[in-house]
Amino acid sequence: MGEKVVATRAELSDRQLYRRKLQLCLDVLERMLREERFDRPKAMIGLEIELNLADEQGMPVLGNAQVLGSIASSDFQTELGQFNIEVNIAPRRLGGHVLEELREEIDTCLRYADRKAAEVGARIVMVGILPTLDLDHTGIDAMSRNDRYTLLSDQILAARGEDIALDIQGVEHLAVESVSMVAEAAATSLQLHLQVTPERFASVWNAAQAICGVQLALGANAPFLFGRELWRETRPVLFQQACDTRSAELKAQGVRPITWFGERWVDSAHDLFAENLKYFPALLPICDDEDPAKVYASGGVPRLGEMRLHNGTIYRWNRPVYDVADGVPHLRVENRCLPAGPTVADTLANAAFYYGLVRVLAEQPRPIWTRLPFEKADENFQAGARYGIDAVQYWPRGGRGGRGQLTPVAATELVLHDLLPLAHQGLDEWGVEPADRDRYLGIIEQRCLRRTNGAAWQAATVHRLRENYGMDPQAAIAAMTRRYAEYMRTGEPVHTWPVG
Repeated sequence: MGEKVVATRAELSDRQLYRRKLQLCLDVLERMLREERFDRPKAMIGLEIELNLADEQGMPVLGNAQVLGSIASSDFQTELGQFNIEVNIAPRRLGGHVLEELREEIDTCLRYADRKAAEVGARIVMVGILPTLDLDHTGIDAMSRNDRYTLLSDQILAARGEDIALDIQGVEHLAVESVSMVAEAAATSLQLHLQVTPERFASVWNAAQAICGVQLALGANAPFLFGRELWRETRPVLFQQACDTRSAELKAQGVRPITWFGERWVDSAHDLFAENLKYFPALLPICDDEDPAKVYASGGVPRLGEMRLHNGTIYRWNRPVYDVADGVPHLRVENRCLPAGPTVADTLANAAFYYGLVRVLAEQPRPIWTRLPFEKADENFQAGARYGIDAVQYWPRGGRGGRGQLTPVAATELVLHDLLPLAHQGLDEWGVEPADRDRYLGIIEQRCLRRTNGAAWQAATVHRLRENYGMDPQAAIAAMTRRYAEYMRTGEPVHTWPVG
């Protein structure tokens, strides 16, 4: 969720100063882009994984402070809900045995965290939404003790001017008249970072946007929320509704939501940061004492603190990131659409598919975003979230010279026949070890052939438990969650798990 924030109400009131500082940050960023003051390409990647805490019965544990104290590692941090923690994996160069190295590191890290969590009565569960969560776990008292979260919740409610409601129509219907922002914490994500040069940023971001729908179709892992079976990947619609700053009137006026797919392809990173300033009022208008123009004019590297803080409160599914490492500024595309889990192997398969595919699509002579209307990419995103492995996607196929006709096609067919070969090519171009490439993309292939991902397994198992054992919905969801946690710890990918 970003940097810790401490502020008084007086500081929060000074929006005019904050707005001026935001514009100054944006002007300095524009100069830096124009004058090419960014790090050289290094093909650096990084991962963040948000995790749930549950007891041996699969029920949520609101104890992240105790768990983090037991783990005692700076790699693990709080998240919004007390039933969440996050692990950050150190950046590394994409190539060679990086996928297998990441598997070993993440697996070791999570096994250690799981042992330490068990010492205080919790276990780690890597899943998009912990299926056993209910409304009682998402009250304001379940929020982590962090000034940023409290202020953000207050500001969202103040901007909205009314209670937050959920109304999600999926396999079943969920309608809740009033929830706290902590409901958003139910959504736990895999975040994939890729450092890029300013010249390549727009191509990579556009390519990442174009494949979000396919990513969700393949990786969906959040079919249950508050005891109801909803979308195959319920996180996006939950996130948008639980973090919505807009009243009904503002929605009717076309005001954009802070959880946002976007509305156009871009030409530079500056486009996205400028949109953030243009369309979204500050939720955390807190100024620091840096004058970025003076720092830059003196040969220094500005933090652009206000711009970074504001950027962190706008939840794009592919977020632009400005950061400074070892005194050198760089840009990253942060891909945020995927859920956590089900296993480390599945996580690395999702990462391999993304990094390979985005490499090729970003470098095509006739890019995908010149052939796929943005509104169709948005439709693909919604379809991937709603229907998961059974989704249909619009994609330009056939024709000569890449001039394919926009065609609705099953996501599994699109991946098997069109996108997996491109992902193989992209990993080869990154220099990834062929054996690792084949292992992790093979998991994606098997998901498509067996039409099984995390969401499909969860739903099928709950239905089987109800049919075979006469369980009521809550008992079946709890039993499924316990089995999920057991299979997750084996490390075997989800398409191999027995159902029921």
